Amino acid sequence: MPKAYWINTFRSITDQEKLAAYIELAGPAMRAAGGTFLARGLPAAAFESGTVERTTLIEFDSVEAAVAAYHSPAYQEALRALDDGAVRDLRIIEAVPETSA
Repeated sequence: MPKAYWINTFRSITDQEKLAAYIELAGPAMRAAGGTFLARGLPAAAFESGTVERTTLIEFDSVEAAVAAYHSPAYQEALRALDDGAVRDLRIIEAVPETSA
């Protein structure tokens, strides 16, 4: 089963306190669900329609695991803490299958 990647891009942040509360809860929720943070923070570069707001990349063992993490009670609590404090674009994509040489 291919790994999956959770890509969370903030389009705008309107409440830094709500964002801080979200981060406090979301990180542990993702790790508890089996997620591994690969990158997070402000982009080093953005092109075309890219935004320079906070972006997070998390690896999961599967799409199902990433979707389950989103629906988990712990992550839903993090979303309630964010409560309209930001506009985001969240995607879960399946990894490209490994090829044999």
